Amino acid sequence: MEKIYVLDTNVLLHDPLAIYAFAEHKVVIPMTVLEELDVIKDRREKDVSREARIAINTIDKIVGDATPKELQAGVPIQTANNDHDGDQHSAGSLAVFPDQQITLTDNIPFLNGNHDHVNDNRIINVGLSLQATHPRSSVCLVTKDINMRIKAKGSGLEKVEDYRKDRVLDDLDLMSKGYIQFTDSFWSTLDSIKTEAHGRYTVHVINKNHLPNIYLNMFVIDDEDFIGFVVNIDQEHVYLLDINKQHLMNQNFWGIHPRNLEQAMAFYLLRHENSDLMVMTGPAGSGKTLLALAYGLQVTMEEKRFNKIIVARSTPPMAEDIGFLPGTEEEKMAPWLAAFDDNLEILHGADEHSFSSIDYVKQKANIQFKSLNFMRGRSFNNALIIIDEAQGLTQFQLKSIVTRIGTNSKIIVLGNLAQIDNKYITPLTSGLTYLVEKSKSFKYASVMHVNGIERSRLAEFAEENL
Repeated sequence: MEKIYVLDTNVLLHDPLAIYAFAEHKVVIPMTVLEELDVIKDRREKDVSREARIAINTIDKIVGDATPKELQAGVPIQTANNDHDGDQHSAGSLAVFPDQQITLTDNIPFLNGNHDHVNDNRIINVGLSLQATHPRSSVCLVTKDINMRIKAKGSGLEKVEDYRKDRVLDDLDLMSKGYIQFTDSFWSTLDSIKTEAHGRYTVHVINKNHLPNIYLNMFVIDDEDFIGFVVNIDQEHVYLLDINKQHLMNQNFWGIHPRNLEQAMAFYLLRHENSDLMVMTGPAGSGKTLLALAYGLQVTMEEKRFNKIIVARSTPPMAEDIGFLPGTEEEKMAPWLAAFDDNLEILHGADEHSFSSIDYVKQKANIQFKSLNFMRGRSFNNALIIIDEAQGLTQFQLKSIVTRIGTNSKIIVLGNLAQIDNKYITPLTSGLTYLVEKSKSFKYASVMHVNGIERSRLAEFAEENL
């Protein structure tokens, strides 16, 4: 059975290369979608306009020199070099549907186009028209708009789906936390073990079958205070560095000590020399921002490892045009990066002249506040980059940021999947989830889910009960 996928505009904005994700099947782009992309590409919102332009260029590349008749029938999608995930598929086809030519007929339940949601209804009508005129084909509307999916089903469209190509997990509980925890004793699960002494270090050699889903730079912990850190993996064995819990809890960055085991493991990963990327997830109040900032001040001011700290986050749509606001970029970004000022106050609030201390630290550590919307196209060398509130970024946006990292630089990505305010992103499709799952097997990356809420007992109550 031929499968026909009708794509909504928001799918192409979420993933400009989505056309390549439907293998050998037929992809239909309604004319209304092209019109919406044409309007969006000239908007001042940097992210969405950029993705609209990429989507348009992708469509143009596939269309090539096709005639109008060929384009409406479907032109081949060449996937050998452009496939979305690197797999080899048979070429599907791309067609543009002139939905402005749809006329009302008695046997097709078209939606009325004379109200505020005219474009949504036109796109749904394309699916209804194809379903009626291609009875032997499976016609599916793909949209990230929940209400549009309900409307399409209610109108009689048999197949309606969310765009799922960007899902790297079926269940958020399966996302890597950076550690594996055993109840009771880890040793009781093993048949045999080999222990090696390397100077003052002890390494346990474990059969890989006992830890099938383990990666480098992960921890193995149990309820009896065993802590092992994965330093090597070969075809048959996992090598665990034995770490003393007391040593882990006594770590220190800029006067800050870990308050729980997750924070202590995060401290260890931040310190780990063989790491270019660290992702810290966790609820509000777990200390992600404070740990990242304390580490940044330590390695920039005391150890001179980096020349500057770049702190960045995505600004909401109403703040996209910060270039038109008065003041420096740091002053413009201040309302959205206040959390870092709050944490600087925690680190230096007890100083005799706290405000002077904070200003001195900002200057001495060369802390620069940036909007992610203005980071693309740049290259950052000899810098520690901290990306805050990454849960609201798409996979495409996070990739474009991580690719900016230059030599002798490190990036720390922070986020809380329970606080997504982007209507087209869910915890399963967030760029943060994607980054965790894709980078966990990279030997120069590390992941840690910091679960304990240390902000206050009220914050802990609110996170767990409200």
